Amino acid sequence: MTGLRERKKLDTRRALSDAALALAFERGLDNVTRDEIAARAGVSLRTFNNYFTNKFEAVAYRQVERMRLALDEFRQRPADEPLWTAIAESVIAPLEAEGAAGVVPTPEQRAEVRKVLAAPESRLAIALPLLEEWVDAVAERLGVDPTVDMYPRLVAGVIRAVGEAVIDMYLHGDPPRPVVELLRHGFAAVAAGLPDRSVRNA
Repeated sequence: MTGLRERKKLDTRRALSDAALALAFERGLDNVTRDEIAARAGVSLRTFNNYFTNKFEAVAYRQVERMRLALDEFRQRPADEPLWTAIAESVIAPLEAEGAAGVVPTPEQRAEVRKVLAAPESRLAIALPLLEEWVDAVAERLGVDPTVDMYPRLVAGVIRAVGEAVIDMYLHGDPPRPVVELLRHGFAAVAAGLPDRSVRNA
């Protein structure tokens, strides 16, 4: 019974997020209310408020869900795998499972996503919820105390920075590139230590 109840709650959360995204794409997020999102999903405003604090959280939920799946994957990666390889493969796994590995966004798709992410609240809703969980997961993998050792928090911050850079390149890069390709490039650069590119070969 518990499993069925949890599945129903998950379905409701996803329906609300999908409704928020659809309405945001249609009219712009600034012109969408919580009541309209709830109505599109076929639930009450009270139900919406049980799941999300605001419409930005609803829009961000799908990406937050991907990151939660990435965390689950990360915790199961081989212990002897290089850290940044484990992180990159974990973050990419949910996207590949959705069939997004080689998908290049159309100009229309990029324009709509830009509208949604124009609000700082949307970016924060995507970036912040799982930051501490990444800190804990990295600390657990390395066997260190994150209240004493800064390294897990630095790693979590870099994961967030790569995500932000990938979003910007996905939305504004010319020519457009698949998000998975951008993620691999970003994490590979980090794994290489971000070599100093100010020194160029003559």
